Amino acid sequence: MERLRPAGYEFRMRFRLGLALGFAAGYYLGAMAGRERYEQINQLLRKARRSEVLDVATDKAKAAVDLGVARASDLVHSRSGQGNAQN
Repeated sequence: MERLRPAGYEFRMRFRLGLALGFAAGYYLGAMAGRERYEQINQLLRKARRSEVLDVATDKAKAAVDLGVARASDLVHSRSGQGNAQN
């Protein structure tokens, strides 16, 4: 008698296998790169952190998030009846 497998079983198993193979390949390639490449990457990251372009982009991203939070807060208050009504 053949066992019935739940729907999506084959997809999940393929996903897990792909994830494991991807992790193993990344680990192997990262280990091959060694300490020298690690130091090169860190040097590039430090240089990027000191750049003015990153500062400007970070400030713009923070402003966009703040604006989104303010709009969401206004929307929640207007939908809950707590809009600009004064007591």
